[in-house]
Amino acid sequence: MGVILPPESKAYGMAGRSTVEGYNPDVHDKFFEAVSAELDEKGFLVSSVDDVITWARTGSLMWMTFGLACCAVEMMQASMPRYDMERFGMAPRASPRQSDLMIVAGTLTNKMAPALRKVYDQMPDPRYVLSMGSCANGGGYYHYSYSVVRGCDRVVPVDVYVPGCPPSAEALLYGLLQLQKKIRRTGGIRR
Repeated sequence: MGVILPPESKAYGMAGRSTVEGYNPDVHDKFFEAVSAELDEKGFLVSSVDDVITWARTGSLMWMTFGLACCAVEMMQASMPRYDMERFGMAPRASPRQSDLMIVAGTLTNKMAPALRKVYDQMPDPRYVLSMGSCANGGGYYHYSYSVVRGCDRVVPVDVYVPGCPPSAEALLYGLLQLQKKIRRTGGIRR
């Protein structure tokens, strides 16, 4: 049997957020309070089109499922309810024409490299690539094998590297959040 704490033990509205690492209510809530106050006062927000498009891009990353080896299991784990990538606006898509992010998870062989490039070329601009795991980053344990590409960056341009063998779902989630920061930093209509 677990212990049930009375409702007074946590501040109202802080139960889920108090355990999130890196969350500081003094910083984060003040921003949203300022936005809420401006909306209450004026009834509208003023922003540039570039800022709105960048905000929409960071909050709606549709990722192409390109699982090649054991790292794909961790990629699937990151999209399941425990880590729930969809809360950050990232949803898997099976079609490259509906995706703007490709997660390369696993060992890329010479035989698979043309297919990877073909799928990448079918994705609409702006498109991003996240390399997941030591095999996708640089060949991993199979670096000296005749059949393995020594990093998927030799085939497609990579935006974020997630190290590990296999990297945990938390590491993938952190890499995706870093990609969102990169999109915000380099935003704009053109990439």
